[in-house]
Amino acid sequence: FFPQTVTENFANVIHGLNASHLTDLVIQRSKRMILDTLGVGLLGTSTEVFHKVIQYSKIYHSDASSTVWGHSDFRLPPLYAAFVNGVAVHSMDFDDTWHPATHPSGAVLPALLALSEVLPQKQKFSGLDLLLAFNVGIEVQGRLMCFSNEASYVPKRFHPPSVVGTIGSAAATAKLLALDQFKCKAALAVAASYAGAPMANAATQTKPLHIGNAARHGLEATCLTSLGLQGNKQILDMESGLGAFYTDYNPRFLPTLQSYSWLLDQQDVAIKRFPAHLGTHWVADAASSLRKYLVESDDSVPFSRIKKIVVKVPDVRYVNRPFPNSEHEARHSFQFAACTALLDGSISIQSFSEQNISRPELKELLSKTKLEHPADNKPSFDNLYCEVNVTLQDGKVFSERCDTFYGHWRKPLSTEDLKKKFHSNASSVLSVEATEGIIETVDNLEKVEDCFVLSAFLKGTQSTKVLSKIVKHSNNP
Repeated sequence: FFPQTVTENFANVIHGLNASHLTDLVIQRSKRMILDTLGVGLLGTSTEVFHKVIQYSKIYHSDASSTVWGHSDFRLPPLYAAFVNGVAVHSMDFDDTWHPATHPSGAVLPALLALSEVLPQKQKFSGLDLLLAFNVGIEVQGRLMCFSNEASYVPKRFHPPSVVGTIGSAAATAKLLALDQFKCKAALAVAASYAGAPMANAATQTKPLHIGNAARHGLEATCLTSLGLQGNKQILDMESGLGAFYTDYNPRFLPTLQSYSWLLDQQDVAIKRFPAHLGTHWVADAASSLRKYLVESDDSVPFSRIKKIVVKVPDVRYVNRPFPNSEHEARHSFQFAACTALLDGSISIQSFSEQNISRPELKELLSKTKLEHPADNKPSFDNLYCEVNVTLQDGKVFSERCDTFYGHWRKPLSTEDLKKKFHSNASSVLSVEATEGIIETVDNLEKVEDCFVLSAFLKGTQSTKVLSKIVKHSNNP
C-alpha cells in the first residue's frame, strides 16, 4: 500500500522510524548538535531576553513541571520550560545552522527534554529514545525545506525555524510519546497553524522568541493531538497548507522505511565559533586573515592609515547594518564583523558588549566600510564567499577571501574545539562537575538508560550518585 498523500507518508514514517534506522554517522553528528545546543542554551540563560521571558513565564503553574536550564531554584510547566529554554538557545544567535537555511536543534531539544520530565514514572526515557526523537524532529525540518528551492537561500520574508521548527518539534514530541500514524498526522496539521514569524524582527530581542515558540508550540500541538484534536489531513500537500510559506512549493514523499536515508547523513550542520549570524563567519575569517598585513609590532592595527574597506558579500539586507547600535544589531552586521576582526584579530562573546560596540576606533573603521554584492555571490550558506579589501592612505591594497570558514559543514569544528566551546559556555552557569557530567552523558548517550541525568545536570545538580550512574553506563560496552 502506497500512501495517497505526502502528509500521510510523513505521519507513517514518523511513527515507523525506530532506533535501528539510526546510522553511526547520524548518531555522531546529532550528539555534537545536542552538546552544542545545551552549551549555547546554558550561556543564553544570562541574557536580558531570557530574564524577560522567565519573568513572564513564572506566572504559569501546573502540577507537572520541567527544568529551566541553569536553575535549580524553580521549575516551569513543560510548555513554558520548552519556551524559555528555546529562547535561551537562540538568544545570542550562537546555535547551529543547517542547509537549506534554518536553526534545527533549538526548536526540538528543549521540547523533548521538557516533555521527558513529565512522562509517567514507569516510562523511562533512554538516551537512544532521545536520539531517535531528536533526529525525527531534525529530519522532518530538513525534508520540509527541500520542498522549495527558495529555502536554499538566506530567508527574506519569514524566519524558517518558526515554520519548519514548529513542525519538527511536533514530530519529535509525537515520536517520543509513540503516537499512532493518525495522531502524528494531526500533530503536523495543528503545528502548522502555529507556524510563522517575520524576518523583520531579526536583529532584535524578539528573534529568539521564534525558536522558543517553535519548541513550545510543537509540543503544544502534540499535547492537543494526544487529546484527540484534529486538523487538515493534507496539511503538507496543499498550497494553502505548508505551501502558504513558499512560492515554489513542491511536496514529495520520504524514503521508504525499509531503506531509510537520513538527510543528516548527507548534510552536516555548521557550528558557530562566535555568537552572530552565520554569514558574518565568512567575513570574520577573511578579515582576520587580512589583519597580518596591517598589524604593527604591538599587535595593534593603525586604523588611521586605512582609507577604505570593501566587503564583498551576498545581498542579505538584514545583515547589512553599517552602524549597529545594539548587540543584536551587531550580531547581524557584515560591517561590524569585518571591522571587529580587523581590530582584534578575532570575534568572541565579549565583542558584542556595549563597551566594544561603542569604541571610537570601531566607529571610525565602520565609517570607512562599504559592502559590494558581486553577481556570482549568491545568498546560500552552501556556496557564498566573502572577500575583504583594505586600501591604505598610501594607496596599498590588501585582500583576503574566505570560501569556507572553520565550523562550516565542509570544515567542521574538531571534537576538541566543540567541547572547548561547550565547556566555556556551560561553565559560566554550571559547576565543573555538572559541565563534565553533561559532556560525559552526551558522549555516551546511546548507552544511557535514563535521561533524567541530563535534566539533573542541566539544573546544576551536584550529585555523585548521578555522576556514578553516568559513569556506570558509559563503561558498559
